[in-house]
Amino acid sequence: MPLVVTGSVGFDSIEVPSGEKREHVLGGSCTYFSAAASFHGPVRIVAVVGKDFTDEQRAVLAHFGVDTKGLEARDGKTFRWGGRYHANMDERDTLYTELNVLGGEPPRVPEEYKDADVVFLANNPPRVQLDFLEQFPHKRFVVADTMDLWITTARAELEQLLTRIDGLVLNYDEAELLSGKQNTVAAARDILEKGPRFVVVKKGEHGCLFVHREGIGALPAYPSERVVDPTGAGDSFAGGMMGFLASHDVDDLGRFDAVYAALVHGTIIASFTIEDFGLGRLQTLKRQELLERLEAFVKMLRVPGL
Repeated sequence: MPLVVTGSVGFDSIEVPSGEKREHVLGGSCTYFSAAASFHGPVRIVAVVGKDFTDEQRAVLAHFGVDTKGLEARDGKTFRWGGRYHANMDERDTLYTELNVLGGEPPRVPEEYKDADVVFLANNPPRVQLDFLEQFPHKRFVVADTMDLWITTARAELEQLLTRIDGLVLNYDEAELLSGKQNTVAAARDILEKGPRFVVVKKGEHGCLFVHREGIGALPAYPSERVVDPTGAGDSFAGGMMGFLASHDVDDLGRFDAVYAALVHGTIIASFTIEDFGLGRLQTLKRQELLERLEAFVKMLRVPGL
């Protein structure tokens, strides 16, 4: 089924505890999401970049077979973000954020994208996410991401969005802020009351909690030995999840077992993303490697004797 992601494409500056630093790394929510989703099938992006976005960067997206007709180039500079990771690699400080062209009017959805069945609304102001939704008249399954800024400054619009989506993906702190509850399960259940069928709460190196109207699930993170750069892990996680779902032509993508299986695929692709800066590891990833790690993870989840 056609999969579309709306969000950001940008350049990152990343500092890690080893002292290593990388500048001008291709990043953004759409970038990581689409690269991860591409391992399951075609994906289209809707985003905006500046005139400094070169053919070299477009070639990276082309490597993953991403449809970039919805990548709109405007006068000005591309979105930029800089961050420094703490020693535990699970926390970071934002050094700067330059919206640049991302601060203007959101891009329009190309006509040929409007037949999309499956839509992921990556992090954006809720009003922008709501506007995007209106441009997909044939949507069947919609999942969104959000952040603490919108929970604090645009709660009314965010709660309106929650009534119109199937699922929400957010981290633990955001779930607590949105619900007012410190317990992760209680927080997710509170969010379900606001509209979505399921909530995925990301917990970094501790995996994720999945609360659905049909039940509860939890997954650990894959036990990675090599963690170079966690940037984009959450977006890759979402891309792997949504790519898997979009590749299955079933009547109800949002049912409990379908989403739970998709989370396993999201977990595995994210475990590769963190092994290098930017999209470096995903660019060299072979499908056989992906399948072998998936098999090992599924085996790890089984409890002998039960």
